Amino acid sequence: QVQLVESGGGLVQAGGSLRLSCVASGSIFRVNAMGWYRQAPGKQRELVATISRDGLTNYADSVKGRFAISTDNGKNTGYLQMSSLTPEDTAVYYCTLGWFRGSDYGVGNWGQGTQVTVSS
Repeated sequence: QVQLVESGGGLVQAGGSLRLSCVASGSIFRVNAMGWYRQAPGKQRELVATISRDGLTNYADSVKGRFAISTDNGKNTGYLQMSSLTPEDTAVYYCTLGWFRGSDYGVGNWGQGTQVTVSS
């Protein structure tokens, strides 16, 4: 059983930065990968970033070059560093643990979500 606890959401001005954290506890297997999703009202849920257990990362085109996903395995913690934020980044952000089947990412566990609001 895995639990994910997120923190770091809040309000930030356009052009600013924010770092989301996700602390994992419970039965964490080495085969697990991590991903961050976001969802805004009226928009499709979007997978914004993933990282494999080997440290390989992938990003949605909408955030590439601005967001960085990382993990501190010794602390069982994942991060999403967000910079150059715009109002289009406003959404509820979800931390997930999952796995890769080929290049496709599948979710096994979801965090509770944290609101990120970017003002103009």
